[in-house]
Amino acid sequence: YPSGNLAIIIAQARDQLMCIVQEDEPRTAKIRALFQSDGRSTCYYPSGDEWINMSMQGGQYLDQAGNRVRRWMWPNLLPEPQVPLSPIFISLNHYVGVRILAQDKIFVSFLAMGRQAKLNMGTKVQVSTDSQLPPPARLGEDELLLLAFRVKILQLFDRMRGCLNFPSSEQWNKMQPPMYLISQAVKILELCMTADISDELVNSIKAIVNA
Repeated sequence: YPSGNLAIIIAQARDQLMCIVQEDEPRTAKIRALFQSDGRSTCYYPSGDEWINMSMQGGQYLDQAGNRVRRWMWPNLLPEPQVPLSPIFISLNHYVGVRILAQDKIFVSFLAMGRQAKLNMGTKVQVSTDSQLPPPARLGEDELLLLAFRVKILQLFDRMRGCLNFPSSEQWNKMQPPMYLISQAVKILELCMTADISDELVNSIKAIVNA
């Protein structure tokens, strides 16, 4: 961002790419969107509530109260021709926007100081001959560890800020992390329960986010 805060992180875990969009905040930056090259993506409201969720099968658009506004299936996964998806555009903040045109045309655009960067995080899943959809993919070990360490780093930043605000007191050491970090830690642990990973790794991730 023009402020110097990190806006977008691109990471690779095995054969998957992950794009993380952060809010324009100096320390405990909230995640505003998470895109994966296997077709799974989620965008969040500033409050942390889910805004748009997409998978290899389709997606849904929710309002801030959690009510479903739109739901769709990707046309290329359906046996009969379908009406093209009406374009969806949302602004995550003043600089980052998301435009959804098709399964293989999901653009993350960053505009600041007269310059624009555009990333296509879309993908295309082919329909098999028996019209069966592939099973939904799950996060791998590297992706889960990446998310866990990110939460841990943000927790450490929050503790450092508390130390700076109360340098002569030990109160900061007893302060709880912000609610959005607690919520993210819970979400990561929920993902661990559905992932094909060892109990040892699950315990390691628990130790990282709960330390």
